[in-house]
Amino acid sequence: MRKQVKRKVWALVNPITYALEGASITQRDKLDKLRVMEYSALDAITKGKGTITDWHTLTEVLNLSETMARAGVGPEVLPVCEKAQKALYDSALRFKKTGKFGLTGEGIQSVRELIQYADLQQSSISRSEFERYIQKTRDYLKSNNNNVVEII
Repeated sequence: MRKQVKRKVWALVNPITYALEGASITQRDKLDKLRVMEYSALDAITKGKGTITDWHTLTEVLNLSETMARAGVGPEVLPVCEKAQKALYDSALRFKKTGKFGLTGEGIQSVRELIQYADLQQSSISRSEFERYIQKTRDYLKSNNNNVVEII
């Protein structure tokens, strides 16, 4: 019996449309959905009803924004990232002690600024670049797990 190759069947995609979508800036409505999710996570933590999912949502914004800043997209966000990172770290420690997330007033402000900077960063690059930074952040977190502090 001879070996046979199983051929992959790709869905038909218009290459011109695909290229235009990848080269264009991410659509505002998709970015708005991200912002709503991020602000609702911040609001839940601020009100003392935050969950681990809410905390992870905010850390994902932090990690992605920091990756983009280190690559040259909005490097002015790095000091804000440091403040937000400290606030989220303290929030996680508070969760371990009390079972509830919480942020100080300064922490709330730094996370709010971080979300605003992240919006500016993400709306200033093409969708394909944005997806590349998301993958780069995921790869960094996977490969440098000895440098990443997992609190929760």
